Amino acid sequence: MTIAEVAEALRVSRMTVYRLVNSHAIHAVRFGRSYRVPESAVESYIEHSAVDEARPNPDDDGGSADD
Repeated sequence: MTIAEVAEALRVSRMTVYRLVNSHAIHAVRFGRSYRVPESAVESYIEHSAVDEARPNPDDDGGSADD
């Protein structure tokens, strides 16, 4: 996938995708002056970035705000 295709799939800007690639959050291969991102790298990024709603918040003590 190109950077533009990844940006469209993730609904972020191309600059955000470049930042993710440069920070090694998403694996990419450089061909000359352009990058190609394997679909598996995008899927892996999504899986590892997903928020698990079932996981309890460690800052939440379970009590109400009135305690």
